Amino acid sequence: MTASVTRVSSAPQTLLSIGELSSHTGVSPRSLRYYEEQSLLPARRTPAGHRRYDRESVDRVALVQRLFAAGLTSTEIRPVLPGLVDEEHRTGDLVTTLREHRSRLQQEIARQLDTVDILDEVIEYQERT
Repeated sequence: MTASVTRVSSAPQTLLSIGELSSHTGVSPRSLRYYEEQSLLPARRTPAGHRRYDRESVDRVALVQRLFAAGLTSTEIRPVLPGLVDEEHRTGDLVTTLREHRSRLQQEIARQLDTVDILDEVIEYQERT
């Protein structure tokens, strides 16, 4: 029993609580719980069930945030994340997946630009009449 008490008491020194991780990353505890639920952020548990994160989680959360900002969903992030955080898991599929996403974004941008052109034509026509 003393050994487990020692482990638990040393955990706060080496591991971060959800509040500390939130503070370090600027990401809300609710979002961090969501990341865990989506298998994007592993968490250890204390005997009392409290989440604990290793220090590398700060970088992982920043990466997840960047991927969300790039328009990827958690479903799209989940399979590529291991290769982004650990070279051992890096495959050719990683770059292919990211390039496919980039291509979809470029197609969407082109559609949006076409829409802007059409609206400009309609506006110009309305201004003349």
